[in-house]
Amino acid sequence: MVTLDGQPLADAIVTFAPATGRPSQGITGGDGRYTLAYTAEQPGAMVGAHVVRISTDRYVERPGGAVEQMKERVPPKYNAQSTLTATVKAGTNDFPFDLLSK
Repeated sequence: MVTLDGQPLADAIVTFAPATGRPSQGITGGDGRYTLAYTAEQPGAMVGAHVVRISTDRYVERPGGAVEQMKERVPPKYNAQSTLTATVKAGTNDFPFDLLSK
């Protein structure tokens, strides 16, 4: 789960990036929860240490084909200059992130 200032952060991209190898990504739902995908067919992330980046800056296609750019609401220290880390272990993992906008 990802929260920003104590509230669930919806529509954020969560990226787990290992030092080498393929990163994994997930998008938070309205409740701030996310599930990572390693590939389109394989959920999860590589075992080991990851830098975690969380961002709301992305393009979303709306019904009818209109494209909207979602603005960044997350400070750089959680995405472009991320200080977040996580160590993925074999099996089920749970990584909550409580972010602060200030």
